[in-house]
Amino acid sequence: MIDTHVHLNDKRFNDSYKEIVSSFVKDGIQAVINVGYDLKSSEKALKQAREFESVYCALGVHPHDSKDYKDADGELFLKQSADIKVAAIGEIGLDYHYDFSPREKQRDAFIKQLEIADAAKLPVIIHLREAAGDMLKILTEQKSFLQEGFVMHCFSESKEYMKQVLDLGAYISFAGPVTFNNARHAVECAKDVPQDRFLIETDCPYLAPQAKRGQLNMPAYVRYVAEKIAEIRGVDFKEIEVQSTENARKLFWKIINYYYKIENNE
Repeated sequence: MIDTHVHLNDKRFNDSYKEIVSSFVKDGIQAVINVGYDLKSSEKALKQAREFESVYCALGVHPHDSKDYKDADGELFLKQSADIKVAAIGEIGLDYHYDFSPREKQRDAFIKQLEIADAAKLPVIIHLREAAGDMLKILTEQKSFLQEGFVMHCFSESKEYMKQVLDLGAYISFAGPVTFNNARHAVECAKDVPQDRFLIETDCPYLAPQAKRGQLNMPAYVRYVAEKIAEIRGVDFKEIEVQSTENARKLFWKIINYYYKIENNE
């Protein structure tokens, strides 16, 4: 499986990320995307990705930190995007729940980073919370910057909203919340999402699945997400494992190089 959204760059993994990566084969994980959320964490994500063949990264400034976004950050991300280990720009987007950054600043930083993704010819990892209307408006108006594709990370909106972003070319990614006992929107979406447009993730160390609630989330727990989606869709776990991996490879095209080596025993 490919866990398409992890934060091995989180300080809680400082002493354990190497051990975590070393257990990927045992845990059934073939690759992860280590996601940045500000300048410092993006630098760390790239550094960690360069250490391990099975770790890729995304570079970006999260909406919480968009008040500090500078054009020079985007220029740096564009330069670094030439590295084979940089698989995406993200996580970027809008978060009106906490409003840690002014909403105008969030929108401005989001659009500027969509431009960077387009210039870098990379897909985008999008964070959305309580800003569905503005998000849809921006994605529609800036569709020309999304030619390499994008994923709605840890999707929690309605089935109707999912259809709208799917029409714009989105992939829909499911994380631990799809396993929660009170999950509704995520379950409905997991049931109806097209077979070729869903991904799985942990968002670790956040949002541990129901079976591990209260614990530090780990890449190995992506299996719980896949198992739940298989249950919701009424298919074998193997089908979800294979399809989610194929979808991840299609969107995050740089990972194909890694798989080529695995499949050819290189």
